[in-house]
Amino acid sequence: MANRSNNRRSKSKRPSRQWRRMDLHLHTPGSDDYQDPNASYLDILRQAEIRGLDIVAFTDHNTVAGFAAMKEEIKQLLWLEQLGRIELEEKRTLEEYRRLLDKILVLPGFEFTATFGFHILGIFPSETPINVLEHLLLTLNVPQDKLRVGSSTVGSTSDALRAYQVINEAGGIVIAAHANSSNGVAMRGLNFGGQTRIAYTQDPNLHVLEVTDLEKRGRYTTRRFFDGSKPEYPRPMRCIQGSDAHRIIRESPHSKNLGVGDRITEILLSEVSFDAIATVLKGNDFSLTRPYRGPAKPVDFVQLAREEGESIVQSFHARMTQRGGYLDAILRDVCAMSNTNGGTIYVGVSPNADEQPVGVRDPKKVIEQLSNTIDSRITPEPDITIDSLPSQNKQVVRITVQPGPDLPYAIDENRIYIRDETETNTAVRDEIVRLVQRSLKEEGERDVITVPRLPQTNVTAVGLPPAVDLTELSNNGRGGPVDPPRTGVEIVNSENRQGTIYHTVRDLRNGNLINNVTRSSARKLWRYAITKVEEGFPNPNEIEWHNDLAVLDVRKKHEHVWYDLAMREGDNVHVYFGVTDSGLNDKWMELVEKHGT
Repeated sequence: MANRSNNRRSKSKRPSRQWRRMDLHLHTPGSDDYQDPNASYLDILRQAEIRGLDIVAFTDHNTVAGFAAMKEEIKQLLWLEQLGRIELEEKRTLEEYRRLLDKILVLPGFEFTATFGFHILGIFPSETPINVLEHLLLTLNVPQDKLRVGSSTVGSTSDALRAYQVINEAGGIVIAAHANSSNGVAMRGLNFGGQTRIAYTQDPNLHVLEVTDLEKRGRYTTRRFFDGSKPEYPRPMRCIQGSDAHRIIRESPHSKNLGVGDRITEILLSEVSFDAIATVLKGNDFSLTRPYRGPAKPVDFVQLAREEGESIVQSFHARMTQRGGYLDAILRDVCAMSNTNGGTIYVGVSPNADEQPVGVRDPKKVIEQLSNTIDSRITPEPDITIDSLPSQNKQVVRITVQPGPDLPYAIDENRIYIRDETETNTAVRDEIVRLVQRSLKEEGERDVITVPRLPQTNVTAVGLPPAVDLTELSNNGRGGPVDPPRTGVEIVNSENRQGTIYHTVRDLRNGNLINNVTRSSARKLWRYAITKVEEGFPNPNEIEWHNDLAVLDVRKKHEHVWYDLAMREGDNVHVYFGVTDSGLNDKWMELVEKHGT
């Protein structure tokens, strides 16, 4: 619990931190597609100074030739100075290098082209020898004759996962370049299986996603997609932006060919150094980086979170008093997030983004109270960090919860909770069993729960053929054409026992299969699905199919939308209730958009 004790240090003991501007994706004449071939390295640094940058990285295609050329130029000038043979113009150049490099931290790196054309940035300390970086590129199967060409096309190289590992183990910062765009590992528009996409964006050796839509708001941004709220993407990923500049200055205001510093990320640092940058980018406090928006009002991270709303990894509590059960509600969220995907809990604000924050009067006292209460009531000890953030002139306490390795976590030793979408619920028997199974898995084994095939029992209450195993329905070459949604629930079996209907519910949010659920014992979304099924919904003859997919119903409340969807596989029909936008892949999204929702 070292993190907690760190939070209690007085501000006077903390190093002064400042927001610094960085662009970690700059090309130079070392790339063969650089658009200003007559530009010098001083020109790039001067433009970085004009744009107010504190940190830049030279990341040429599959080479470090650009950074090496700059170092060699400086080396020659220093040698001439030492010999007393330096000319006036050369002396001016050297002094300009000294001035700019004293002002701007320049890091070496490369933009590696992995198998399938995915682009990956490796960023390293300034003092890293050039031959070490070239050796890494050779290790990644960049051909020796291509090592100094600076081409984005280098033939068959290493897989992205291998690249992540090699760069990380060499001490570098691993960034998936323009992840949501062309050559990005998020694979937009590419017909790859879901498991491949998950692996390439959730690998522990990958530190950061560089995205092109960081300043956009809404439910469909890349940052929102990778915030940990999707069951299949449980690891929250830090998103930053970089210019990917292939020229000094942007061609025109509307050109896609950006210049130096045209997309900037700010990073909160106590010192401008590679180690400080790496600590932030490899850490879990995502409020330490933000898109730079010029002299505009700084980003209010709490308000931004409220605008995104509650989710499986995010909750809000205006109060934390014991009276009224507010403190217990916070504890339940801590317990549930520890048992699920982790997440962030904000204390001192309601989930309504239009309401003014209530705030907390004494953040230090609140942090200590929360820390002591969590320590004494939740077992085993959860992995959390507690700190405070400003929001609209009020202080808000933030609890950052990491998904726990020692499942299940319980309050008062016997109350176990899990997180489903925006709700924290008491775990039922089958969910507790799943938590224990996850905890008992051998270290390093992939954490996937195998859902057993259900017996072929007629679902008489619905009048549809029985559902089949979801594992048969992936698009990875194992059968079905479309992955099921990743949120919502499916009633896969119903049985009438002496007048009471017992259902088997598959919760798509976490993959759990829950047996013997009745309408009276079901939690909110389960009850909705069970009620619809027992009422005979849907009528098979009234389903309007679109290539084996169908939208059955759409429910809206404020900004929230829930879909009831169907998919057929031969004679089998699957009905998914209460699916949210975060659970829709491209095929399902296309369907609901055609439906006019």
